Amino acid sequence: MNLFRTKSIAEMRKTAEHSGMAKTLGALDLILLGIGCVIGTGIFVLTGVAAAKYAGPAVTVSFILSGLACALAGLAYAEFASIVPASGSAYTYTYASLGEFIAFIVGWNLILEYTVTASAVASGWSGYVTGLLLSAGIDPGHALTHVPADGGIINLPAIFITLLLSVFLIRGTQESSKLNRILVFVKLAAVFIFLLLAGPHVDTANWEPFMPFGISGIAAGAAIVFFAYIGFDAVATTAEECKNPAKDLPVGIIGSLVICTALYVVVAGVLTGVVPYTELNSPEPVAFALRYIGYNLGSALVGVGAIAGITTVLLVLLYGQARIFFAMSRDGMVPANVCKIHKRYHTPYIVTVLGAIFVSGIAGLAPIGLIAEMANIGTLSAFTVAAIGVLVLRFTKPELPRRFRCPAVWLIAPAAVLVCGYLMANLPFDTWIRFIVWCVIGCLVYFGYSYQHSRLGRYQKRMRRIERHKHEEPEE
Repeated sequence: MNLFRTKSIAEMRKTAEHSGMAKTLGALDLILLGIGCVIGTGIFVLTGVAAAKYAGPAVTVSFILSGLACALAGLAYAEFASIVPASGSAYTYTYASLGEFIAFIVGWNLILEYTVTASAVASGWSGYVTGLLLSAGIDPGHALTHVPADGGIINLPAIFITLLLSVFLIRGTQESSKLNRILVFVKLAAVFIFLLLAGPHVDTANWEPFMPFGISGIAAGAAIVFFAYIGFDAVATTAEECKNPAKDLPVGIIGSLVICTALYVVVAGVLTGVVPYTELNSPEPVAFALRYIGYNLGSALVGVGAIAGITTVLLVLLYGQARIFFAMSRDGMVPANVCKIHKRYHTPYIVTVLGAIFVSGIAGLAPIGLIAEMANIGTLSAFTVAAIGVLVLRFTKPELPRRFRCPAVWLIAPAAVLVCGYLMANLPFDTWIRFIVWCVIGCLVYFGYSYQHSRLGRYQKRMRRIERHKHEEPEE
């Protein structure tokens, strides 16, 4: 069995050029797309929990460590994006460098990452909106805003927002990008309102002790807040809808990462400087901090910004999920009839609908608490494989044209592997068990369906039959 057969990069480029999807995105769109997916849950939810339970004021260092892991992997992504401007992110890059089986496992884990993360974000959106309605004197009812495990019947707001955003995605990437731009500016305004109001109230005494949980606390915090960066690789899934992917993708990936990491560090520093870290274990730490110092109106404004922020995260996650699935279905890894492009809107509408139904079902009916950590380990594993893959291509195909070259690749790529591996090692043991189980299920799917239906495999079999036929001696 040829488990490590690789796809032709030239063929990938040709397929991407004739995918049928509209090419409407520029570098600014990609940067805003990255910000749209990264700035959201991390700032508005995770910062307080990570400070209170894991790292204390040193949560700023946790964000830097997680950002470093993403930046190192991002440089590898950027080089890959300039070589293989095709949808699929790390799945596609791995298929070109390390082979089909590893690529399938990476894609399998990315689908899990996007699905679980989108479900968690949809539930978070529901929580914020329900809280806003309650504060306005409107009670939507516990039964219709909570899953059965939490005493409700169904989480309708989570289902509603998921299906609504899927309609935008089906109607076109450009329309979705316009919506993302508006919401990104709203949530960035909310972040700057927080910094403007809370900055003058920073008390450096709240930063002492700076590392109450020690180095291990910083590492554990980094492994948890990594969730805040999940989805930046969604920028790489836009390749077939970019005007100039070889040039714009590296700018979008690196640009959005730098901006988001800077914002995370500044907000975390101000947050822990305003409120003692022991009091930050709140589902809305930024809004709580403003109420803590007496800015109730500012708190409400930030709450609205948080809803906008979480909406853009969900929008980009649903977008990325559909593109990963689209790339895998086109290769025969999953049923190929789901990768049809809408004749009017030029978007992969079937996989978008299927993904939205799956996400809304999980968000509306299932408790997702602990399983959300699986998103972290799935993403970190994909980053690790991408870093290895870029090194392999430097060895095996040094002649490939690279519009962007990862600087000091022999240092950057191994460093990415080490940092991502370190963060994975700091995730809970139960997360590893669930990850291994998911990978085993993936192996069953691959050997039971994907290997036999792989387009590359069928093409190679056809070529071997032709070669055998050529060398057969004619019968006398």
